[in-house]
Amino acid sequence: MTTRELERWFSATLSPEKYEAADPSQNGIQVENDGGEARVVAFAVDACLETVERAIQAGAGMLFVHHGLFWGRSEPLRGRHYRVVKRLIEGNLALYASHLPLDAHPELGNNAGLANRLGLEDLEPFGEWHGMALGFRGRFLEPLSLDTVISRLFPDGKKPLHVLPFGPEKIRTLGVVSGGAADEVSEAIALGLDCYVTGEIGHEQYHPAMENRISVVAGGHYQTETVGPKLVAERLARETGIETVFIDVPTGL
Repeated sequence: MTTRELERWFSATLSPEKYEAADPSQNGIQVENDGGEARVVAFAVDACLETVERAIQAGAGMLFVHHGLFWGRSEPLRGRHYRVVKRLIEGNLALYASHLPLDAHPELGNNAGLANRLGLEDLEPFGEWHGMALGFRGRFLEPLSLDTVISRLFPDGKKPLHVLPFGPEKIRTLGVVSGGAADEVSEAIALGLDCYVTGEIGHEQYHPAMENRISVVAGGHYQTETVGPKLVAERLARETGIETVFIDVPTGL
């Protein structure tokens, strides 16, 4: 597939136009290549020098990321930005970014993927941001312990960064918004949820969570946002036959 064909596939699949008014992330192709055939498409969470280098080493013609290089304002190509863009151009590697469209997608998104891992039923939109819901909330058919929730979130055995175990012993209802969505704990409290899952949690959420008896699992900004890129990679490979590779560059955050 060429760069333009891949762009059309990603745009048709993720519908970035729905988020133009609210998302400053400049979703879509951020750096072009020569437009030739891509034998491999690489996927990663972040556009950084390491993911670019490893994508080039893998023979990729495009790198798909959740966190791109440009965030709604013009930035001079100096320092880190220059080095990353320079390697993209040298490696003939196109860069495609998908931020909010990948968080909110009902099947391939970070939050849909996490809700599916957890086995949540009766999903409803959750986590409002600029008039749109990015996450999901739902219930468990059989109440789960907090340890079971965590083991379902991370079937590979990885550990969350922080856990606030203040909710009921058996969790029946849960909301999830990946990444940096600590403030949405207030929405979870208002809805009376037993547990809230996100990427990061701050000092200011500790006492509200404790006083309102809700458990919070901060799984890590990076860890909770590997889900969507992997799901998109799987669908692209299945529908087009192109080779895909996920480049894992964990930040520990």
